[in-house]
Amino acid sequence: MPTVNLPTASGAIEAYATGAPGDFPVAKPPYPRIAFAAAHVVADARAEQDPWLDAKVDWDRTIAFRKHLWSLGLGVAEAMDTAQRGMGLDWNAAQELIRRSLDAAKDVPGAVIASGAGTDHVAPGPDVTVDDVIRAYEEQCEAVEAMGGRIILMASRALAKAARGPEDYVRVYDRVLSGVRAPVIIHWLGEMFDPALEGYWGHGDHMLAMEVALQVIASHADKVDGVKISLLDDRKEVAMRRRLPRGVRMYTGDDFNYAELIAGDAEGHSDALLGIFDPIAPAVGGALAALSRNDLSTFHGILAPTVPLSRHIFRAPTRFYKTGVVFMAWLNGHQDHFVMVGGQQSARSIQHFSELFRLADKAGLLRDPDMAVARMRSLLAVHGVA
Repeated sequence: MPTVNLPTASGAIEAYATGAPGDFPVAKPPYPRIAFAAAHVVADARAEQDPWLDAKVDWDRTIAFRKHLWSLGLGVAEAMDTAQRGMGLDWNAAQELIRRSLDAAKDVPGAVIASGAGTDHVAPGPDVTVDDVIRAYEEQCEAVEAMGGRIILMASRALAKAARGPEDYVRVYDRVLSGVRAPVIIHWLGEMFDPALEGYWGHGDHMLAMEVALQVIASHADKVDGVKISLLDDRKEVAMRRRLPRGVRMYTGDDFNYAELIAGDAEGHSDALLGIFDPIAPAVGGALAALSRNDLSTFHGILAPTVPLSRHIFRAPTRFYKTGVVFMAWLNGHQDHFVMVGGQQSARSIQHFSELFRLADKAGLLRDPDMAVARMRSLLAVHGVA
């Protein structure tokens, strides 16, 4: 197997020999859990642009990656934070992305897709009111529904800035949920993913914030398909899961503890809407198929090696996890370059990428080690590592 010289945390260089790609079982839905992968976007690296300011997207490669996810039996969570929503991808580009993905889904039997609607076209500021937030949410929800899409109701930076307490969150969600046509997935994104969302639901304490979210969900259970929480704390997710109204799903957004949360316990389980499912998609279908046979040993045997990889990709500052997701897509040939919207390929160090490479290989997730090594060498050369 090919070998590459990788820097270590101490600054030394060591030879690393890759292993064989994983032989993941080929499986198709129905699975015992709903599994959405929040998908990344492929930047147009050849376009004339100012990379920190512009969002030029390679639409062909971006849609091809969604078809890859659908081919593995996963749903696509579109225009979410993994797609750099609000972190390089603005609402205008997000609408185009949603439209193109919905069109592509029509040609894929059984394709599942849900799309993010939020308030990111309204910049948070002292002049933005709660009523402005409501109108912004309604505008985006109407746009997604007009395209025939299903809504993931994203957390709002503008609401976090404008709200004076929990009652403002209740008022906003009451109004928005009352107006949607079909049940939505509510996304509670923690401050570790986006510092601007600290204190969401009107409380800095997550357990007090949870009480507000549960109040909103209970009042509109017929309009809530589920809630995705991204707090990277399995105990908080399980506590909330056990209190959801009957018929309302918990979609885990915990990229640290997803295996145990999806497997569940005697009192319930979580479905999944995860950014890490983008790079580990080949492993997910086989794991879920094993779960459908109640073969927990195989389920955990497939997913366990992916957990150290995920914890590394999502390490603090967690908001830079998209860089690792796109790096994996490049290593595996889903795009021809390692360039990101907003220039975010610069958000992690060469030591970070080197350890990510090792962990991806140990998880069997480098589908062509020769190609992955050649690409890793080119990145190392740019960083002065021969």
